[in-house]
Amino acid sequence: MEKQNWWQRAVVYQVYPRSFQDSNGDGIGDLGGVIKRLPYIKKLGADVIWLNPIYKSPDKDNGYDISDYRDIQPKFGDMQTFDTLVAKAHESGIKILMDLVVNHTSDQHEWFKESRKSKDNPYRDFYIWRDGKKGKAPNNWGSYFGGSTWKYDEQTGQYYLHLFAEGQPDLNWENPRMREQVWELMRFWLDKGVDGFRMDVINFISKPEGLPDAPNPEHALYGNAEPLVADGAKLNDYLKEMHDKVLARYNVMSVGEMPSSKPEDAVQYTGLDAGELNMVFQFDHVTLAANPDPRLGKWNDQPVKLTDLKASLSRWQYALDGKGWNSLYWNNHDQPRAVSRFGNDTPEYRVRSAKMLGTTLHMMQGTPYIYQGEELGMTNSHFTDLSQYEDIESLAAYHQLVDQERLVDHDTMMRYLATKSRDNARTPMQWDRSQNAGFTDGEPWLSVNANHEKINAQDELKDTDSVFYYYQKLIQLRHHSDLIVYGDYQELDPDDNEVFAYQRHYKGEKLLVISNFTDHELSRDYGQAAAQKKLIGNYDDDLGVTLRPYETKVYQFDAGR
Repeated sequence: MEKQNWWQRAVVYQVYPRSFQDSNGDGIGDLGGVIKRLPYIKKLGADVIWLNPIYKSPDKDNGYDISDYRDIQPKFGDMQTFDTLVAKAHESGIKILMDLVVNHTSDQHEWFKESRKSKDNPYRDFYIWRDGKKGKAPNNWGSYFGGSTWKYDEQTGQYYLHLFAEGQPDLNWENPRMREQVWELMRFWLDKGVDGFRMDVINFISKPEGLPDAPNPEHALYGNAEPLVADGAKLNDYLKEMHDKVLARYNVMSVGEMPSSKPEDAVQYTGLDAGELNMVFQFDHVTLAANPDPRLGKWNDQPVKLTDLKASLSRWQYALDGKGWNSLYWNNHDQPRAVSRFGNDTPEYRVRSAKMLGTTLHMMQGTPYIYQGEELGMTNSHFTDLSQYEDIESLAAYHQLVDQERLVDHDTMMRYLATKSRDNARTPMQWDRSQNAGFTDGEPWLSVNANHEKINAQDELKDTDSVFYYYQKLIQLRHHSDLIVYGDYQELDPDDNEVFAYQRHYKGEKLLVISNFTDHELSRDYGQAAAQKKLIGNYDDDLGVTLRPYETKVYQFDAGR
C-alpha cells in the first residue's frame, strides 16, 4: 500500500444529532449537545464525527428532506453554533464529516417550489417530471417507503419522481446547471471548514435511460433483485466531475452510501487512482437474510448464518485490497443495533458479544465507523406498541404489509419491527441512569430505551472493563499499527459456522483474529501458541485453543511465523 491518507488510519464516530444530546430542554438533540459531549468523543479516541443531516428541513424523513442546504435546522441550532462546533472539534483534533443528501430535496426547497410552477420554469429541469401513461403513472416503480414513486401534480398535469417519500422529489442529475448548484453548496461547507462528506444513496443519482418499467411487479423498483436505479451508466461521470470540481481541491474524505453496489463497482468508485470517492458504504452484510419472503423485503427476523456473513465481509476485503478502500460498520441510523442483531443482547452475554463484534470489525482493512452508543453496547429498543415508533419507513411498512396487503398479522409485524426498525438505532443516547438517560430535561422526541438504568455512559466510564474502554483500546491499537491499517486479509475456515477467524499480513508481520459467535465453548487451533503476544481480548486470561462464549482474541506474530 503505497498511498497513505489520513482517513485510512482514522476512526469515525457517527452522531445522530436529534438523539445524541439535548441542550435546551425541548426533547430534541442539537448542536449544543454535540459541543457538550466533545470531551466524551475525544476520550473514546475517535478522529472524525459524522453528523447526520442538520440542514433546514420540514422533517418528513428526519432531515433527509432538505429545504435549504445552506441553513441549519432551527431545532438543532444556528450557523453560529455550527461554526462553534467545528472550531471546538478542530481544537480537540476531531474532524467533521457532513451528510450530503443530493439524490433528492424536500418539496419545500425553493428549487422545487419554482419547478412545479410551470413546465417552462427555469428550475423545471432540476427535477424529473413526466407525463402519465393511459391515466396512470409514467412507470410501475414502487417507492422505498411504499406506494408509487410518482406523484401527480395538478398544477402542471405531470408527475414528479420520488424514490422515497412524496416530500422528497428526486433531482435531475442530467442537468449540468443543477450539478453546478451541488458543487457550489459543497464548496460552501468545505470553505467553512468541514472535512468531508458522507453521501446519501449517491449511487441512485444516475437513473436508467428512458425510466423503463421494472419486470417484477411485486417489487417494482427492482430488476433481477437489483434496484434499477442503482449504479447507472453516468454515475462514474458524475462522481469524477464532483471530484475534479470540488473534492480534489480540499484535503477531505468522501464516503458514498451505495445500496446494492458490488465490489467490482466499488473498485471503480473508490480506486486509489480513480479520482472519484475514498470509500463506499456497502450493504451486503446488513441485507443478508435466511430464507426471506421476497414480498417482505427487509422485514423478516430470521437469523443470518455466520458463514454467509463471513463470505460477505471477506468478499469486500479481498476485492478492495490494494485497489480501493473499505468502510467498516455494523450499524448506523438505518440499521438495528449491532449487539442485538449479530451478537447477544441478554444480560449474560451482551458485554462479551459487544466486545467481540468490535474486535472482529476493527481489525479488518478499512476505516471503522462507530454508531453512537455502539461503544456502550446499546441494544435494540424492543418496543411493544406501534405508537412508540416514529420512523416513516417502519410505519409505512406496517400499514402496507398488515393493513393493505395482509401478508403478516399484527403480532408478526411487531416482532419484525422490534428486530429491524430504524428506530432501534434512534432511541436517545444513554448517558446516565436518570429518567431520560441524561439525554434531555424535557420530553424526548422518541422513547428512551428502558434498559438505560443498566446500560449508560456514566457507569461505563467508571468501569475499566466496560465496552467503552474496550473500544478505546481498539482505536488506540489502530492508531499505532500499520499492520492493522494496511495489512492484507486472509479468511480462515470459511465453512466454520461458529467461529470467524482471519489473518492480516504486512511487511513480514502477521495478525491473527479469532471470534466465537456462539454462546458455548469451542476449541479451535490456528497456531496461536506461536504468537509473539496477544494484543487484545475480551477475557482476562487466555486458554489457548479453547474459546469461551463470545470470546475474541487477537495475536501478533514475529516476522516469518
